[in-house]
Amino acid sequence: MSALKTSDSPPIDDGTKDYVPLRGKYDPKKPHTSEQPITWTNWHQHINWLNVFFILFIPLLGCIGAYWTPLYRRTAIFAVVYYFNAGLGITGGYHRCWAHSCYKATLPLKIYLAAAGAGAGQGSIRWWSRGHRAHHRYTDTVKDPYSVQKGFWYSHIGWMVIKQDPKRIGRTDISDLDADPVVIWQHKHYIKAALFMGLVFPTLFCGLGWGDWIGGFVYGGILRVFFIQQATFCVNSLAHWIGEQPFDDRNSPRDHVLTAFVTLGEGYHNFHHEFPSDYRNAIEWWQYDPTKWSIWVWKQLGLAYDLKQFRQNEIEKGRVQQLQKKVDQKRATLDWGTPLHQLPVMEWDDFVEGAKSNGRALVAIAGVIHDVAGFVKDHPGGRTMISSAIGKDATALFNGGVYQHSNAAHNLLSTMRVAVLRGGCEVEIWKRGVDGKTPMVDSSGRGIVRAGDQVTRVVL
Repeated sequence: MSALKTSDSPPIDDGTKDYVPLRGKYDPKKPHTSEQPITWTNWHQHINWLNVFFILFIPLLGCIGAYWTPLYRRTAIFAVVYYFNAGLGITGGYHRCWAHSCYKATLPLKIYLAAAGAGAGQGSIRWWSRGHRAHHRYTDTVKDPYSVQKGFWYSHIGWMVIKQDPKRIGRTDISDLDADPVVIWQHKHYIKAALFMGLVFPTLFCGLGWGDWIGGFVYGGILRVFFIQQATFCVNSLAHWIGEQPFDDRNSPRDHVLTAFVTLGEGYHNFHHEFPSDYRNAIEWWQYDPTKWSIWVWKQLGLAYDLKQFRQNEIEKGRVQQLQKKVDQKRATLDWGTPLHQLPVMEWDDFVEGAKSNGRALVAIAGVIHDVAGFVKDHPGGRTMISSAIGKDATALFNGGVYQHSNAAHNLLSTMRVAVLRGGCEVEIWKRGVDGKTPMVDSSGRGIVRAGDQVTRVVL
């Protein structure tokens, strides 16, 4: 078992453990092949030849065979239907049922999902779910088994064809999977199950059904598996590469309809990483998520139950927080004028004396002194009107005495401020901080000025 440990505290059991394969020999104490640099003499030792055989060599043979094999309509329909069912074995079974426990499935549904998932040729439930849990726990870190930080193609297929040291993959708790007899049976007999469901079954179905033995093997078997594999791999690569991040942008997962379309609804990946135990990936009615719809139908049929769903209030919190973060980032790129607490304090006599000296045109509004020299000729109300306010307190004039200036005018005026007037009441008091008030700031610590709350806007 693993443990959380610090230098000042005893180990704390965190419920996780290192991955121990149920098949083959594995000694965690011996150096792993991946620890050695790849050279011209040992490159073949770094290749996971079993995976290369299943996800590269066999599809290549299928593509070659398809050149001489006619595609009949019934075989094509079967391949598409079986593609959808095998895909559900991964999305509705491996992913949402076993990896994340988004809902509970009855034994008949578990058997169907385990068999269909085996027909997708993506490893056993136990192996797949363990890796996926590590991916979520350690997203974008060195412990992420298919981190997109190592490159698009590594996250898509490289992690499958290059041997990985199990010790370097993040720890996860799979005790629930080890206690599931369907999971363990499929894991122990996975190679036989994958060969039968992936190749033998479609060959027999098409052959016995309408005599298309070769078509069933090539199109219903090899190429169907190849397309499912590549579509699912897109969740590890494309879903971390393109799209929007409406709930959080600290990690790479993204939402995109293209990824959702090719993965039976798994493309709303930013939502999924924020709310992984939700049985839905798509939360809007118009978003494409056939896996969600299938789980809902299974529930109506009594095959699935305890469907988990995050409260809408919590989902909207995440959405609003991310929107606010984007607003803050946009705000940081704009000129809001020198912050009031950074402005010098100017005496009234100094203000009057220097109002028109050295090319300046100083105007006092609500206790803040502004230099409007560069704006006099562009003033929409005319040069004379603004010139008449130079060296004076124009608070009343600016706030309705002559014209009730717009929000945009107040924003523009803030970029011209040069000092705070001593005796300027609220502004100077706020600047000194003697009233104990703290200015409102955004997530980056920068001051926020809401529309209508500019310091120059005074209600008369």
